[in-house]
Amino acid sequence: MNYHIQFPPSSDKVATTIIGTGGFGRSYLAQCRKVPLLEARVAVDVTAEQAARTMIEVGYPEARIRKCDTAEEAAAAWAAGDFIAAGDFAHVAALPVHVVIEATGHPEAGARHCRLAVEAGHHVALVSKEVDSVVGPGLAALAREKGCVVSPVDGDQPSLLIELITWAELLGFEIIAAGKSSEYDFIFDAAAGTLTSDGRMVSAPDFAQWADLDDRPAAEVVAGRANAASALPQRAVPDLCELTVVANATGFAPDAAPLHAPIARITEVPTLFSTRDEGGILDGRRVLDVFHCLREPGEVSFAGGVFVVIRCDDAETWKMLEGKGHVVARDRNTAMIYNPRHLLGLEAATTILSLGLLARGTGGHAPAHHIDLVAFADRDLAAGEALVMGGHHHSIPGVSARMVAAGPLSDESPAPFYLASNQTIRRPVAAGSYIRMGDLEHRSNTELLTLRQRQDAIFAKAKGMQG
Repeated sequence: MNYHIQFPPSSDKVATTIIGTGGFGRSYLAQCRKVPLLEARVAVDVTAEQAARTMIEVGYPEARIRKCDTAEEAAAAWAAGDFIAAGDFAHVAALPVHVVIEATGHPEAGARHCRLAVEAGHHVALVSKEVDSVVGPGLAALAREKGCVVSPVDGDQPSLLIELITWAELLGFEIIAAGKSSEYDFIFDAAAGTLTSDGRMVSAPDFAQWADLDDRPAAEVVAGRANAASALPQRAVPDLCELTVVANATGFAPDAAPLHAPIARITEVPTLFSTRDEGGILDGRRVLDVFHCLREPGEVSFAGGVFVVIRCDDAETWKMLEGKGHVVARDRNTAMIYNPRHLLGLEAATTILSLGLLARGTGGHAPAHHIDLVAFADRDLAAGEALVMGGHHHSIPGVSARMVAAGPLSDESPAPFYLASNQTIRRPVAAGSYIRMGDLEHRSNTELLTLRQRQDAIFAKAKGMQG
């Protein structure tokens, strides 16, 4: 695709508001200044001071930034052609921008921001996968009623993987599996007998015997590596969260609720992510999963990229492609096509321009409610205990996530992970059990819960009409 044809340089500028000026938002603000068709005059964070500080740090002129605490102040600053920093999106929601980028990563605040943006008639680039995993399909449906679009955003793996899946489908490939690498590589130093991931190094002398797949059974090597690396985390909620967004956009699904998440070399991916009857670890096809990129010090990383594993239908064609360096499984029945990058806000412009100029997103055409990301108790949880979410991964101590078939909320349904976050346990939950909606007191999450209830009603109605 020629992007200058897709988005002609003569097009009008797309005006945007960025909510959340952390890693993604900051990188967007920095890159936006170099994109001729984009304009970012409005930034929102927990305080107007924080939003203004980030704008200044990436090069916006301090003298032209106005800190606005009311809608009236924001409207006056807009009319004057100034840049606007705000501490509450409600104060800038009415400004005539084309696209609102929600990048806070906060489930409750993000839900409110999306609702306000859709009600104001703005397209939404939804970076906050925490919101998308709970109410993304419902938000997309509500936006369509308003003549606008809610979309995941290029620069994050869900949008990039949806693009790769639909590209492969368009070309007629049979997709066996699709997914991404985890955020952090597993770096094995054979000489030192150590594994390093996310800056943490552990002694793993037993890993050497599993360092190479060779001709051994895939499941045996995967299990051996997992055991030898047991001192390091091998599941992260964000990975499952992002694949939930992809599942609801594409209809693909995991064949293991916590994912297989093997530690694997890049060259091993098409072998491992094949079906068991073909020597892999999967029980079906069109499976979503994640792998931890195994490499030696100094070797290239997958960089949190995305992949599809496809069927090699014609042996001669794939013999030629393998000779050109494509990654083919050891039995040559499958191959991996991949995109080894995600550049956060640096490449978000492709989605935002598509929204602003074409009223088209880069996610699912009409996302449906296929999969829920739900909370799972890894230890006994007592009544009165708070499920405090925090840290870089927005995790909950003692609670992990699972991807399960979607359904409407009820007291006995597993609680969506980000509806359970920051809630209080109402009745004891045993280790090894799903945390159910009835186990929680639901003292907060009013925005997210209300939107989820609206989503349930939308898809219940659609199911009834189909029935």
